[in-house]
Amino acid sequence: MKTVAIVGRPNVGKSTLFNRLIGTQQSIVEPMPGVTRDRLYGKSFWNGRQFSVIDTGGFIPGTEDVMERAIREQAMIAIEEADSIIYLCDGSDGVTPFDTDIATILRKSDKHVVLVINKCDNSLSDNNSFEFHKLGLGTPYPISALSGRSTGDFLDEVVAHFEASGEEEEDPRLKIAIVGRPNVGKSSITNALLGKERSIVTDIPGTTRDSVDSIMKFYGEEIVLIDTAGLRRRSKISENIEMYSILRTSKAIERCDVAIIVLDATLGLEDQDKKIINQVEEERKGMLIAVNKWDLVEKDTKTSGEFTKKVYEELASYYYVPIQYISAKTKQRLTKVVEIAKEIKVRRATRIKTNLLTETLLSELERTPPPAIKGKDLRINYVTQVNIEPPVFAFFCNHPELMPDNYKRYLERVLRQRFDFEGTPISFVFRRKNVPYEEREI
Repeated sequence: MKTVAIVGRPNVGKSTLFNRLIGTQQSIVEPMPGVTRDRLYGKSFWNGRQFSVIDTGGFIPGTEDVMERAIREQAMIAIEEADSIIYLCDGSDGVTPFDTDIATILRKSDKHVVLVINKCDNSLSDNNSFEFHKLGLGTPYPISALSGRSTGDFLDEVVAHFEASGEEEEDPRLKIAIVGRPNVGKSSITNALLGKERSIVTDIPGTTRDSVDSIMKFYGEEIVLIDTAGLRRRSKISENIEMYSILRTSKAIERCDVAIIVLDATLGLEDQDKKIINQVEEERKGMLIAVNKWDLVEKDTKTSGEFTKKVYEELASYYYVPIQYISAKTKQRLTKVVEIAKEIKVRRATRIKTNLLTETLLSELERTPPPAIKGKDLRINYVTQVNIEPPVFAFFCNHPELMPDNYKRYLERVLRQRFDFEGTPISFVFRRKNVPYEEREI
């Protein structure tokens, strides 16, 4: 999938445009320079092309301020990693010296750049975009990110050289992403599985920067390991380890079938681990948790059970994710992790027949029917699976808009109890079975 980065100086509306492109309020939007300090990521779709969007902090060339320098580094990383760049300027301010400096950097980047002029709320203010021709980045596109005015024209230009969705050749091999916080042993696990020093391994967090694929032979089957591996020097920007880690993790999860989330047994579950698990779930990828460095933990007969209980208490909604205790150093249970990943891949591709789904679930739901909402009895007529990889199930009922969230969670638990989807996120959609005559649109 192609990647598009939105760059520009502070307070020109990058986060507003980002939210519009991905259709959510994921990025903080405040009329204060420097609010967006870390890049954020999302998915957008235009003219049959799906692409990832990176929202960067304000780009301030040449500044010595620590925060502004960090923001600049993040923007430079985004520029280097992106396939296409949206350069956003403020039409109400005209061309500023910062705009000119950033344009010079972008021209040297040799990337596809689309120049977009924000805060052009009407045809009269479109005239403000003309002076931006002097930046030497092609035709400026006047838009309003806030209202969405005239965004279609510049998006046509952004995706013009992208492949349409479905054109990329599908790789049938199992693709496993090994992800986690820095220094939890991801590269050591990859090297142990491959039987060679494929990745640089040190005790310094963040040694590994790039996502590099390796092919592992597992009982004659080729499996692709996506590891954040391979140190690469970048002479034009300062070192910014965390920024590489976030971007590479995002891309690795996007490309995989199953993600192995690696935890450090000596540190336990931390907030960054939870964020990565949430990201895997949002991408609807298969997942399992591998607790590495288990050889360093003093154990008794209850150690793993207590660790597992604590993890599930903190990750209550991820009760379906399996946990394995491993050691990259001693190679303890590493092959077991691969076997589980293969099983999860099979579950993601499982399709259950409609009659089996309906008979199994409706008999269970008769004992615990949906509650009455707003004086209306809710009834589920039948269930069918509408997609695989990831599995999606459609529930046809009389009032889908009234189905409460707690009952949806109950339905998921019932389905998981009756059918094996361990390690696999599943999705539900609720549709209307029959529309009464008096409620039909004319």
